[in-house]
Amino acid sequence: MQDDGALDRAFAALADPVRRAMIARLSRGPATVNELAEPFAISLQAVSKHISVLEAAGLVWRSREAQRRPVHLDAAALERLTSWIDRYRLEAEAQFRRLDALLKQKDSTKEKES
Repeated sequence: MQDDGALDRAFAALADPVRRAMIARLSRGPATVNELAEPFAISLQAVSKHISVLEAAGLVWRSREAQRRPVHLDAAALERLTSWIDRYRLEAEAQFRRLDALLKQKDSTKEKES
């Protein structure tokens, strides 16, 4: 998930609200296509296509249990996305902390001059 292509596929997959809802559902445990389709007014074929996009993005995987083919969330893939986001969030927070310190220093200097 480190390369740009993998990030692009993952974020593109998550750009769709139906797929985000599926990820939210899968965070509670594996589900079949029928179970994933329940809250949506879309065809099973459309649900399968959404699952395929999530699978191609490396966010979910399927297993086989007799006649069932449950879909599973790849929590490690989400963790990699979170780590990528956190790296930039932490950099932005550090910049804001430096700006806050500079503004406090400026305010302190003004108060001493008054």
